[in-house]
Amino acid sequence: MTNLRHFTAVAASLLVAVPAFASNTDHFKGEPSHTLEQAVTNFSQYNKKLEKVLAGDLTPEAMNEVHQLTYTLENALQKLDDEIDELEETLEKVHKASERADTDTVRNAGKQYLTNSRKIVK
Repeated sequence: MTNLRHFTAVAASLLVAVPAFASNTDHFKGEPSHTLEQAVTNFSQYNKKLEKVLAGDLTPEAMNEVHQLTYTLENALQKLDDEIDELEETLEKVHKASERADTDTVRNAGKQYLTNSRKIVK
C-alpha cells in the first residue's frame, strides 16, 4: 500500500472512530458542583486526572476520557465563576461601607467575604 493510500485509510478510520466515541459520551453530565467546596474539590481532582491523561498517548480512548473529564471541570468552573461574582459583590459592600465609615457593614460583610474567599484560597 502506498503511503498516500495508507494515510487515507488511517484518516478515514479516525473519521469513523472519533465521532463514535463522542456520541457515546454526549449524555455525560459530569460530577456536579453544588457548593463552593465541592467545586474547588472537583476542580483540583479533575485537573490532576486531566494532567495524567495528557501525560500519556492521546489515543481515541484517552480522547474519550478527556471529553468526559471536561464536563466535571466545566461544572466546577461555572460554580467558581458564580461564587467569585458573589465575592466581588460582597467586597464592594465592604469597600463602599469603608468610604462611609460604616463599621457594622465593614465588619459583617468583611467577615463574610473572608470566610467565603478562604474556601478558594487560604
